[in-house]
Amino acid sequence: MTETAIRILIADDHPIVRDGLRGMFTGDPRFEVVGEAADGAEAVALARALEPAVVLMDLRMPRMDGVTAIKRLAELGLATRVLVLTTYDTDSEVLPAIEAGATGYLLKDAAGDQLMSAVEAAARGEAVLSPTVAMRLMGRVRRPDSPLSTRECEVLRLIATGATNRDIAGRLFISEATVKTHLLHLYAKLDVGDRAAAVAVGFQRGLLD
Repeated sequence: MTETAIRILIADDHPIVRDGLRGMFTGDPRFEVVGEAADGAEAVALARALEPAVVLMDLRMPRMDGVTAIKRLAELGLATRVLVLTTYDTDSEVLPAIEAGATGYLLKDAAGDQLMSAVEAAARGEAVLSPTVAMRLMGRVRRPDSPLSTRECEVLRLIATGATNRDIAGRLFISEATVKTHLLHLYAKLDVGDRAAAVAVGFQRGLLD
């Protein structure tokens, strides 16, 4: 390795992904893989001990997720930059990661040379976003979130309590088919795909308290 090699910590719960990334970076003298973590807690501990220039951080990991790990690293005041590398590009994944302090956000389908360039940019402190993520963020700036209707808010509050479609129909005196329609609408407006994600985004955006 050269003296200026960028020190990288890989954080991903899939051994095959870690092996692939390590193999890719190990073959290039511009980089040095100094450690690997299988979850967010291990990533934070290794980052403190090894002080890498860049952490390649997956988001969905056991024990501690990537967003929480990013927040912990920011709280520690380390000079380490975090480049998210994940398969998810929804608002409920992208925004919390960036708000937590991630320098960049790439998807796992990125080409090898693109990932290497992103790591170099992140090490310099430059923001790096995959094209789909950049377009999503631009869309949010140009077009604010569509507000939920009063009835959609009622449905969201009820699913936050664990109510089933039948429960909601009974509480609101509507059919289950109508409940499903409201769910589809609020999923689309919140850019989520299921009830748990809708509730999580609802809390993030102050729609639930």
